Amino acid sequence: MTFRSVILGTGSALPKKRVSNDELAQRVDTSDEWIVARTGIRFRHIAGEGETTATLGAQAARHALEAAGIPADTVDLIILATATPDQTFPASATKIQALLGINDCVAFDVAAVCSGFLYALSVADSMIRTGAARRAIVIGAETFSRILDWEDRTTCVLFGDGAGAVVLEGQEGETGILSTKLHADGRHNELLYVDGGPSTTGTVGHIRMKGSEVFRHAVVNLATVMTEVLGSSGLSAADVDWVVPHQANARILDATARKLGLSADQIVVTVDQHANTSAASVPLALDTAVRDGRIQRGQLLVLEAMGGGFTWGAAVVRY
Repeated sequence: MTFRSVILGTGSALPKKRVSNDELAQRVDTSDEWIVARTGIRFRHIAGEGETTATLGAQAARHALEAAGIPADTVDLIILATATPDQTFPASATKIQALLGINDCVAFDVAAVCSGFLYALSVADSMIRTGAARRAIVIGAETFSRILDWEDRTTCVLFGDGAGAVVLEGQEGETGILSTKLHADGRHNELLYVDGGPSTTGTVGHIRMKGSEVFRHAVVNLATVMTEVLGSSGLSAADVDWVVPHQANARILDATARKLGLSADQIVVTVDQHANTSAASVPLALDTAVRDGRIQRGQLLVLEAMGGGFTWGAAVVRY
């Protein structure tokens, strides 16, 4: 039997404030028709007072632990994927650790923007397979609303806040993470970035993006990495039950599905309800589809994402 990292439970969390396109149009020169036609987004959640990346991440982790049916103090690894930590340091993963009441475990953040959850999942899987950890919580959590330029309608309509989490455990068997593939190409920094930071401007900047160029790279890179990760597991697109993608743009999801010859019905889509939640989007979509009954035990899933950097990656999971 093969030793693998098995998903015991999933969880998610969203801020209380839910904002429709029509509500956003009262603040920005845009409209519901314009946003839906270009992105598929209808709603997003915006963090309010007392809601931070760490508090949302902790809430998602609690829900995942409840679904897994295990106590928090049995976890020996927490990895948080985020581009919007509570502080420059310490790692927001350690704040989540404290909120969960865990006194001692490995806890750190991973920064790979929208691909962050795939990066964090791959690191956790490697640590579990080598025996460095037995049980892990992998979280994607973001408060992107706090780095948006609310005067820029090309970016501020795209993003929302939220968190998603999975609990992993090393087990012998045929289920679990079968393969992961990660990539990065730093030549494309100027296509999607934040225009500031501690080492350059000394202040927090805002998101800047060249949308059409990002779209083109996303469709090619995501289709390629999905084929690559399936191939490394001896599988093909025909074996896939569900694709759980990064929720950036409905048009990207449709184009990627067509490129792989997959049905639109096999793609988990939550971008209409949550907008782009960066590193949170894959685990948030995964939890949504698990809890509404679409994803069942034994099914084959492909998780994929691409984000600023560029970074991109995918994972094949027998759920």
